[in-house]
Amino acid sequence: MDFLKSGIKTVLGASEPGQQPSPAETVEKLVDHAASATLLEDRRDACRALRALSRKYRVEVGAQGMPAMVQVLQNDRQDCEIISYVLETLCNIVATQEFDEEADNPMVSLNVGEQFTEMFLKNPENVTLIMGYLEEYDFRVRRAAIQLLTTLIQNKTRDLQEHILVSPMGVSKLMDLLSDSREVIRNDALLLLIQLTKGNSNIQKIVAFENAFDKIFDIIRDEGCSDGGIVVEDCLILLLNLLKNNSSNQQFFKEGSYIQRLAPMFDLSSTENDETGWAPQKMSNMHCMLQVVRSLVTPSNQQQVVSSCQYTMRKSGLLEALCRILMGGGVPADVLMETINTVAEVVRGNAENQEQLRKVMAPSTPPRPVIVVLLMTMINEKQLLALRCSVLYSFQCYLFRNSSGQQAVVQTLLPSSATDVSTLSTGQLLCTGLFSSDSLANWFSAVALMHTLVENTHQKQELLRVLLATPGGHKPITLLEQCTNLLQQESYKLQSKVGLLMLLSMWIAHCPSAVKTLLQTQGTMAYLTAQISGNEHDENEHLVQGLCAFLMGLCIQFNDNNLPSQKRDDICQLIIKRIGQEHFCNKLNEVSRHEAYSRACKQPQIRAKSAGELLLDYEYCKLFKGLEALVVKLVTGFDVNGIELTELTLSSEASALVAQYKGIIRGLDTQINSLQETVKKLEECDSEREEKLVEVQSLNRQLVDQNTLLKAQLAAAKKDDAESSPTLTSSNGVNKTNESAPNDAHLYYAQNVCLQQEMEVLRQRLHEAVESAITSKENYQKLQKDQEDLLELLTDQENKIQRYTAQMRAAGLPVEEDEISEDDVDESQIKNNSTTPSHTDSPSHMQNI
Repeated sequence: MDFLKSGIKTVLGASEPGQQPSPAETVEKLVDHAASATLLEDRRDACRALRALSRKYRVEVGAQGMPAMVQVLQNDRQDCEIISYVLETLCNIVATQEFDEEADNPMVSLNVGEQFTEMFLKNPENVTLIMGYLEEYDFRVRRAAIQLLTTLIQNKTRDLQEHILVSPMGVSKLMDLLSDSREVIRNDALLLLIQLTKGNSNIQKIVAFENAFDKIFDIIRDEGCSDGGIVVEDCLILLLNLLKNNSSNQQFFKEGSYIQRLAPMFDLSSTENDETGWAPQKMSNMHCMLQVVRSLVTPSNQQQVVSSCQYTMRKSGLLEALCRILMGGGVPADVLMETINTVAEVVRGNAENQEQLRKVMAPSTPPRPVIVVLLMTMINEKQLLALRCSVLYSFQCYLFRNSSGQQAVVQTLLPSSATDVSTLSTGQLLCTGLFSSDSLANWFSAVALMHTLVENTHQKQELLRVLLATPGGHKPITLLEQCTNLLQQESYKLQSKVGLLMLLSMWIAHCPSAVKTLLQTQGTMAYLTAQISGNEHDENEHLVQGLCAFLMGLCIQFNDNNLPSQKRDDICQLIIKRIGQEHFCNKLNEVSRHEAYSRACKQPQIRAKSAGELLLDYEYCKLFKGLEALVVKLVTGFDVNGIELTELTLSSEASALVAQYKGIIRGLDTQINSLQETVKKLEECDSEREEKLVEVQSLNRQLVDQNTLLKAQLAAAKKDDAESSPTLTSSNGVNKTNESAPNDAHLYYAQNVCLQQEMEVLRQRLHEAVESAITSKENYQKLQKDQEDLLELLTDQENKIQRYTAQMRAAGLPVEEDEISEDDVDESQIKNNSTTPSHTDSPSHMQNI
């Protein structure tokens, strides 16, 4: 501190006795010396003093000294010492953290560094100025410039990214820093690039094509791969920034054979015999490496990129290495969970990779398939929640678009496949979890079993054959009956009910035989009706009611009407009389409004911080989203008498009248179509003639100008003829006659007259075409008015028919009912159009009729 005081006195001179200058006054004088001192040494001393004061009085230094420091950077480039002082001072001014020295300074606000960053970036040339000092080899200057840019981009990421993009060779200068032999510079450059590549695809592409992947892998190799230090983690984070959500870089990474360079990094043979366990940094490095692999095959990527990367990962041995980690011993829990998730996405939707995973055997006694071992972990309530979620995700990915895998699971539940009772199978494990007392095991097993049925109607029918033994030697019951019985038990927990309702919905969707079995199960419709009619206030109970409503709606939609008293109209009548159509639709809407629905729709992977968040599944949400509107339309399409509003019940006389009006409407529709084609052709012809008219008018203007010019030339020629001989000799000795100008003029006059006549003919034809188009439009409007009159007449007739029919039914008289032929126009549309006559002028509306 004494050195600082002596330095300040040297610059400012001794102050008068008894007077102590304020910090602001001291800073002001130092800034003045830094900006205007003649000697470089004086400016250097002032900058050194400002650097010392910038930690305690950065508000004063930043507010007064920033322009002077920029001036020094512009003018004193040759002196590395003064430049390093200025860059370090700017780093202190824009720093995000609070310094210990300024703790007692009341002028310091929480975002003072961000405010000074905004001031500095107002002039884009300041960034270019700092970028220029990256080329300076001096250690202090280069490192201070890197640290300043890193702090600036932390405060104003988007602004600095834009400035660097427009800076000449800006990204290239940053990439050159990775080749610096000084590790401190290289490591600081890594941190800068990590900040720079966040969320900016353009910068990510430029960095990738600046040979970033090679440089990153070289650093990782030199640092010891997964056994390396924090530098390896920084390299992997940068690699992850370049690949995540960037399809261009992902394709470049795959085509550059960089996936093959990833595979050896997962060789953990040196760690298997290490009794000390995994170091924290090794766990972090491995976690980042797995994240890099997942960034290439995550379901949100383009399918083409995912498929090609999955193929390369299998061929390069990366999948095999991941499976070895999966079955290896001593792997930390969080690394194991991320490995399971990574394997899941590497095999998801790829038949060859799924088959390779199926063949992996765990080193147990006796050896068991890895799928079985994973499912044993999933239904074990003593395991970590995150681990169980990872296992379920891997099982879902294994079954995704894998019909043979789905069949294999279902076959283990059928009686014919139970050859060895002592051997655990996937189906037995799922049933064990489904009937367990652990509600989480119930949910996990129900969702896993549901995924064996996704987009596979055949397996839905096969699963109906599964029989379960009952205690006491009673008759076996089907799996579907057992699920329905469990659902109706009051002691069954809410989470378990949600899982079963999802399973049953997926089961009966698009499978009429499953619907029939469900409806035949005793008490099913009574339970669903009671649940939907309830008025519970708990949010999760509302979700259960909505799931029940969806299940009942599917029983209507996929009902083949083969069960007496359980046909589509019967169930709709039950909804109308016992629940109410509006109440039913409100309960159905509760599902999509629930937080769990929004959370599950985002991604296939299951993420939950607590067990209570495990409610809905991604595939179920897809099913619900696709069929909800259809169920609502179906339920609301019945009136109070159970008659479908989309079908008209008319007598034979009324049917004939409707058929007559249909014929008239068809005729009108044909005429309208013909008129539309005519109008279209006339409009095209009109457009061509307009273009021709414009061309003719332009040519006419040119001819008028030429005519005027020729008149002037003719007058001048006559004047010259009177003054000179009839012939003139040109400069090259060739004789010309004056009488050629009048001849040319007469020729142009004749052409002008012909063009004017042709233009007059075109105008006449255009006028006739316009008149024809107007007449066609009037005819079209007249036909449209006639059609509206006919629709109104049809409405009156229909009302009379309905009134007479009602009177006949009230009097007990028989009423004939004829079905309308299938090739007739949709009568629901006729009814809608007849009750509300259309007044639109759009031809497409008439076509819809």
